[in-house]
Amino acid sequence: MKIKLNKLSMTIALAAILILTMAACSKSNNSDNNTPTTSPTNQSQELQPEVTLNPDEPAWKLDTSPVDLTWFVGANWYPHSWGESLASQYVTEKTGVNVTIEVPSGEANEHITLMMTSGKLPDIISMGSWETAVKKLWEGDHVYALNELADQYDPYFFKVAGDGTLKWYRQENGNTYGVPNDSYSPNLMHETGMTAANQTFLVRKDLYEEMGSPDLTTPEGFLGALQLLKDQYGQYKGQPISPFFAQGNVPYGMTEYLQNLLAVPYEQDGKVYDRITDPDYVTWLKTFRTAYERGLINVDFLVDSDSQVEEKTNNARYFMMVREWTGMAAVNPMLAASENPDSYYIAVDGPQNSKGESAKLFPGNMDGWMVTMISKSTKNPERAIRFLTYLASEEGQRDLFLGKEGETWDMVDGKPQLKPEMVQLLDNDIEKLEKEYGIMDTYWMMRNPVIINQWRPEKAPVIKQMEDFANSQADIDSGIYKGLDPLGDSDVAVAWSRISQNWEEVLPELIMAKDEAAFDKIFNSFLDRRVEYGFDQVMEYRQAELDARKAKMAE
Repeated sequence: MKIKLNKLSMTIALAAILILTMAACSKSNNSDNNTPTTSPTNQSQELQPEVTLNPDEPAWKLDTSPVDLTWFVGANWYPHSWGESLASQYVTEKTGVNVTIEVPSGEANEHITLMMTSGKLPDIISMGSWETAVKKLWEGDHVYALNELADQYDPYFFKVAGDGTLKWYRQENGNTYGVPNDSYSPNLMHETGMTAANQTFLVRKDLYEEMGSPDLTTPEGFLGALQLLKDQYGQYKGQPISPFFAQGNVPYGMTEYLQNLLAVPYEQDGKVYDRITDPDYVTWLKTFRTAYERGLINVDFLVDSDSQVEEKTNNARYFMMVREWTGMAAVNPMLAASENPDSYYIAVDGPQNSKGESAKLFPGNMDGWMVTMISKSTKNPERAIRFLTYLASEEGQRDLFLGKEGETWDMVDGKPQLKPEMVQLLDNDIEKLEKEYGIMDTYWMMRNPVIINQWRPEKAPVIKQMEDFANSQADIDSGIYKGLDPLGDSDVAVAWSRISQNWEEVLPELIMAKDEAAFDKIFNSFLDRRVEYGFDQVMEYRQAELDARKAKMAE
């Protein structure tokens, strides 16, 4: 911990040196143990003689000396580093905090679990709120309680983190170990109209319209459009068109996502509903089986690598996609500016249930996307919590999202506004925008949409169409159902893991089944197996979790 000694008496300086010397000796005596050698309480006692904390003022300003922090971002696709872009340089210059970003080479859960075993964790950790490793970090005492760190080092944290978020993530022991990004409450969504819904059913505009904008909401219309594609539009630029793509493959695109398009309920009469066995969902799985049998779809959407998906997307080689519109924000403008300007994607009504009801798409929710934690391996817990407080504040949100005033944005009529050249890059060269300037959504780990969305420029029409469509079909109150499944190492979590893994194996078998009788046999065998694995216990867990969430929302 680096503490400024300017203007302090020699007595205090000597006392600080003595404290640091004692801490170093303590660390040396515990060199085989990678966990912090002092508790937050003891470190607080060291800090108290030096500063007086004000709950109404951010504490990061008390110490802006250089400090290095490692930040694990649990997404192996995250491409950005810290220190080269203008925004990251500006934040480091202001706060003194230099960040080294680490990403997993493979599965984030496996990577962080190995780190837990070794006892060596990055200073800051951001993981998907649904990841099993998150619970392991909390329950294994690998991360600090943020409320305790805030009490001791930066009580201003409570002002910017938000009581609703802290309460939502509060554990039974009263502590909160993570703060989410992209967290939305139902009340906020109702008030603002910002739903954060990003699930859409997309089609390539030119092909869809040339076909006469066929009805894709029924199994018959869906199969008819695929047949027309095969007969008349099989190739594009000398390459075969892939008829269909489902984001996240079996566990997401072909399960939860498809069920949301079909407006499959999450509960009935207060009881958690078994969505897998919903008749409309089963009907549509059989529709995909028929499409495969007729040669209208292939299995590439179940086996394509990320690079293959990216290549096909960038070259408009998919016809229909079950895909989040946010994943197309960079591609659509590029396609619209290509030699075939109508080859971009638009959101339309996709598969619907037998009642013809509109989709019920996931909105934002209190869980958010990723949760950020401070590990007990850090040597600088006080700087880490102050840095998170800064990033969560409106000032920190503005610095990372907009960059430096005068260089990337100006104050116009009392409101921050991106410079025109930055807006142009956002529309036409987002890669350069992120690499050179690091603004907008480059560093999203602590992103608070309530703050930053007021600064977003108007989206290009080819993006806004998808966003508006998703917002119009968002089921605002359904966020409470996201993440009901058990995580961690408990018996019920292991049972759910076995069921989920088996479903990933079974669904491709269902699609490739030789006939409907074979489909039914495979499906029923899966239902029997999941009972043996412990499905009844999973449903009990989901019910208890839902009841607990409803109680929290009612507080």
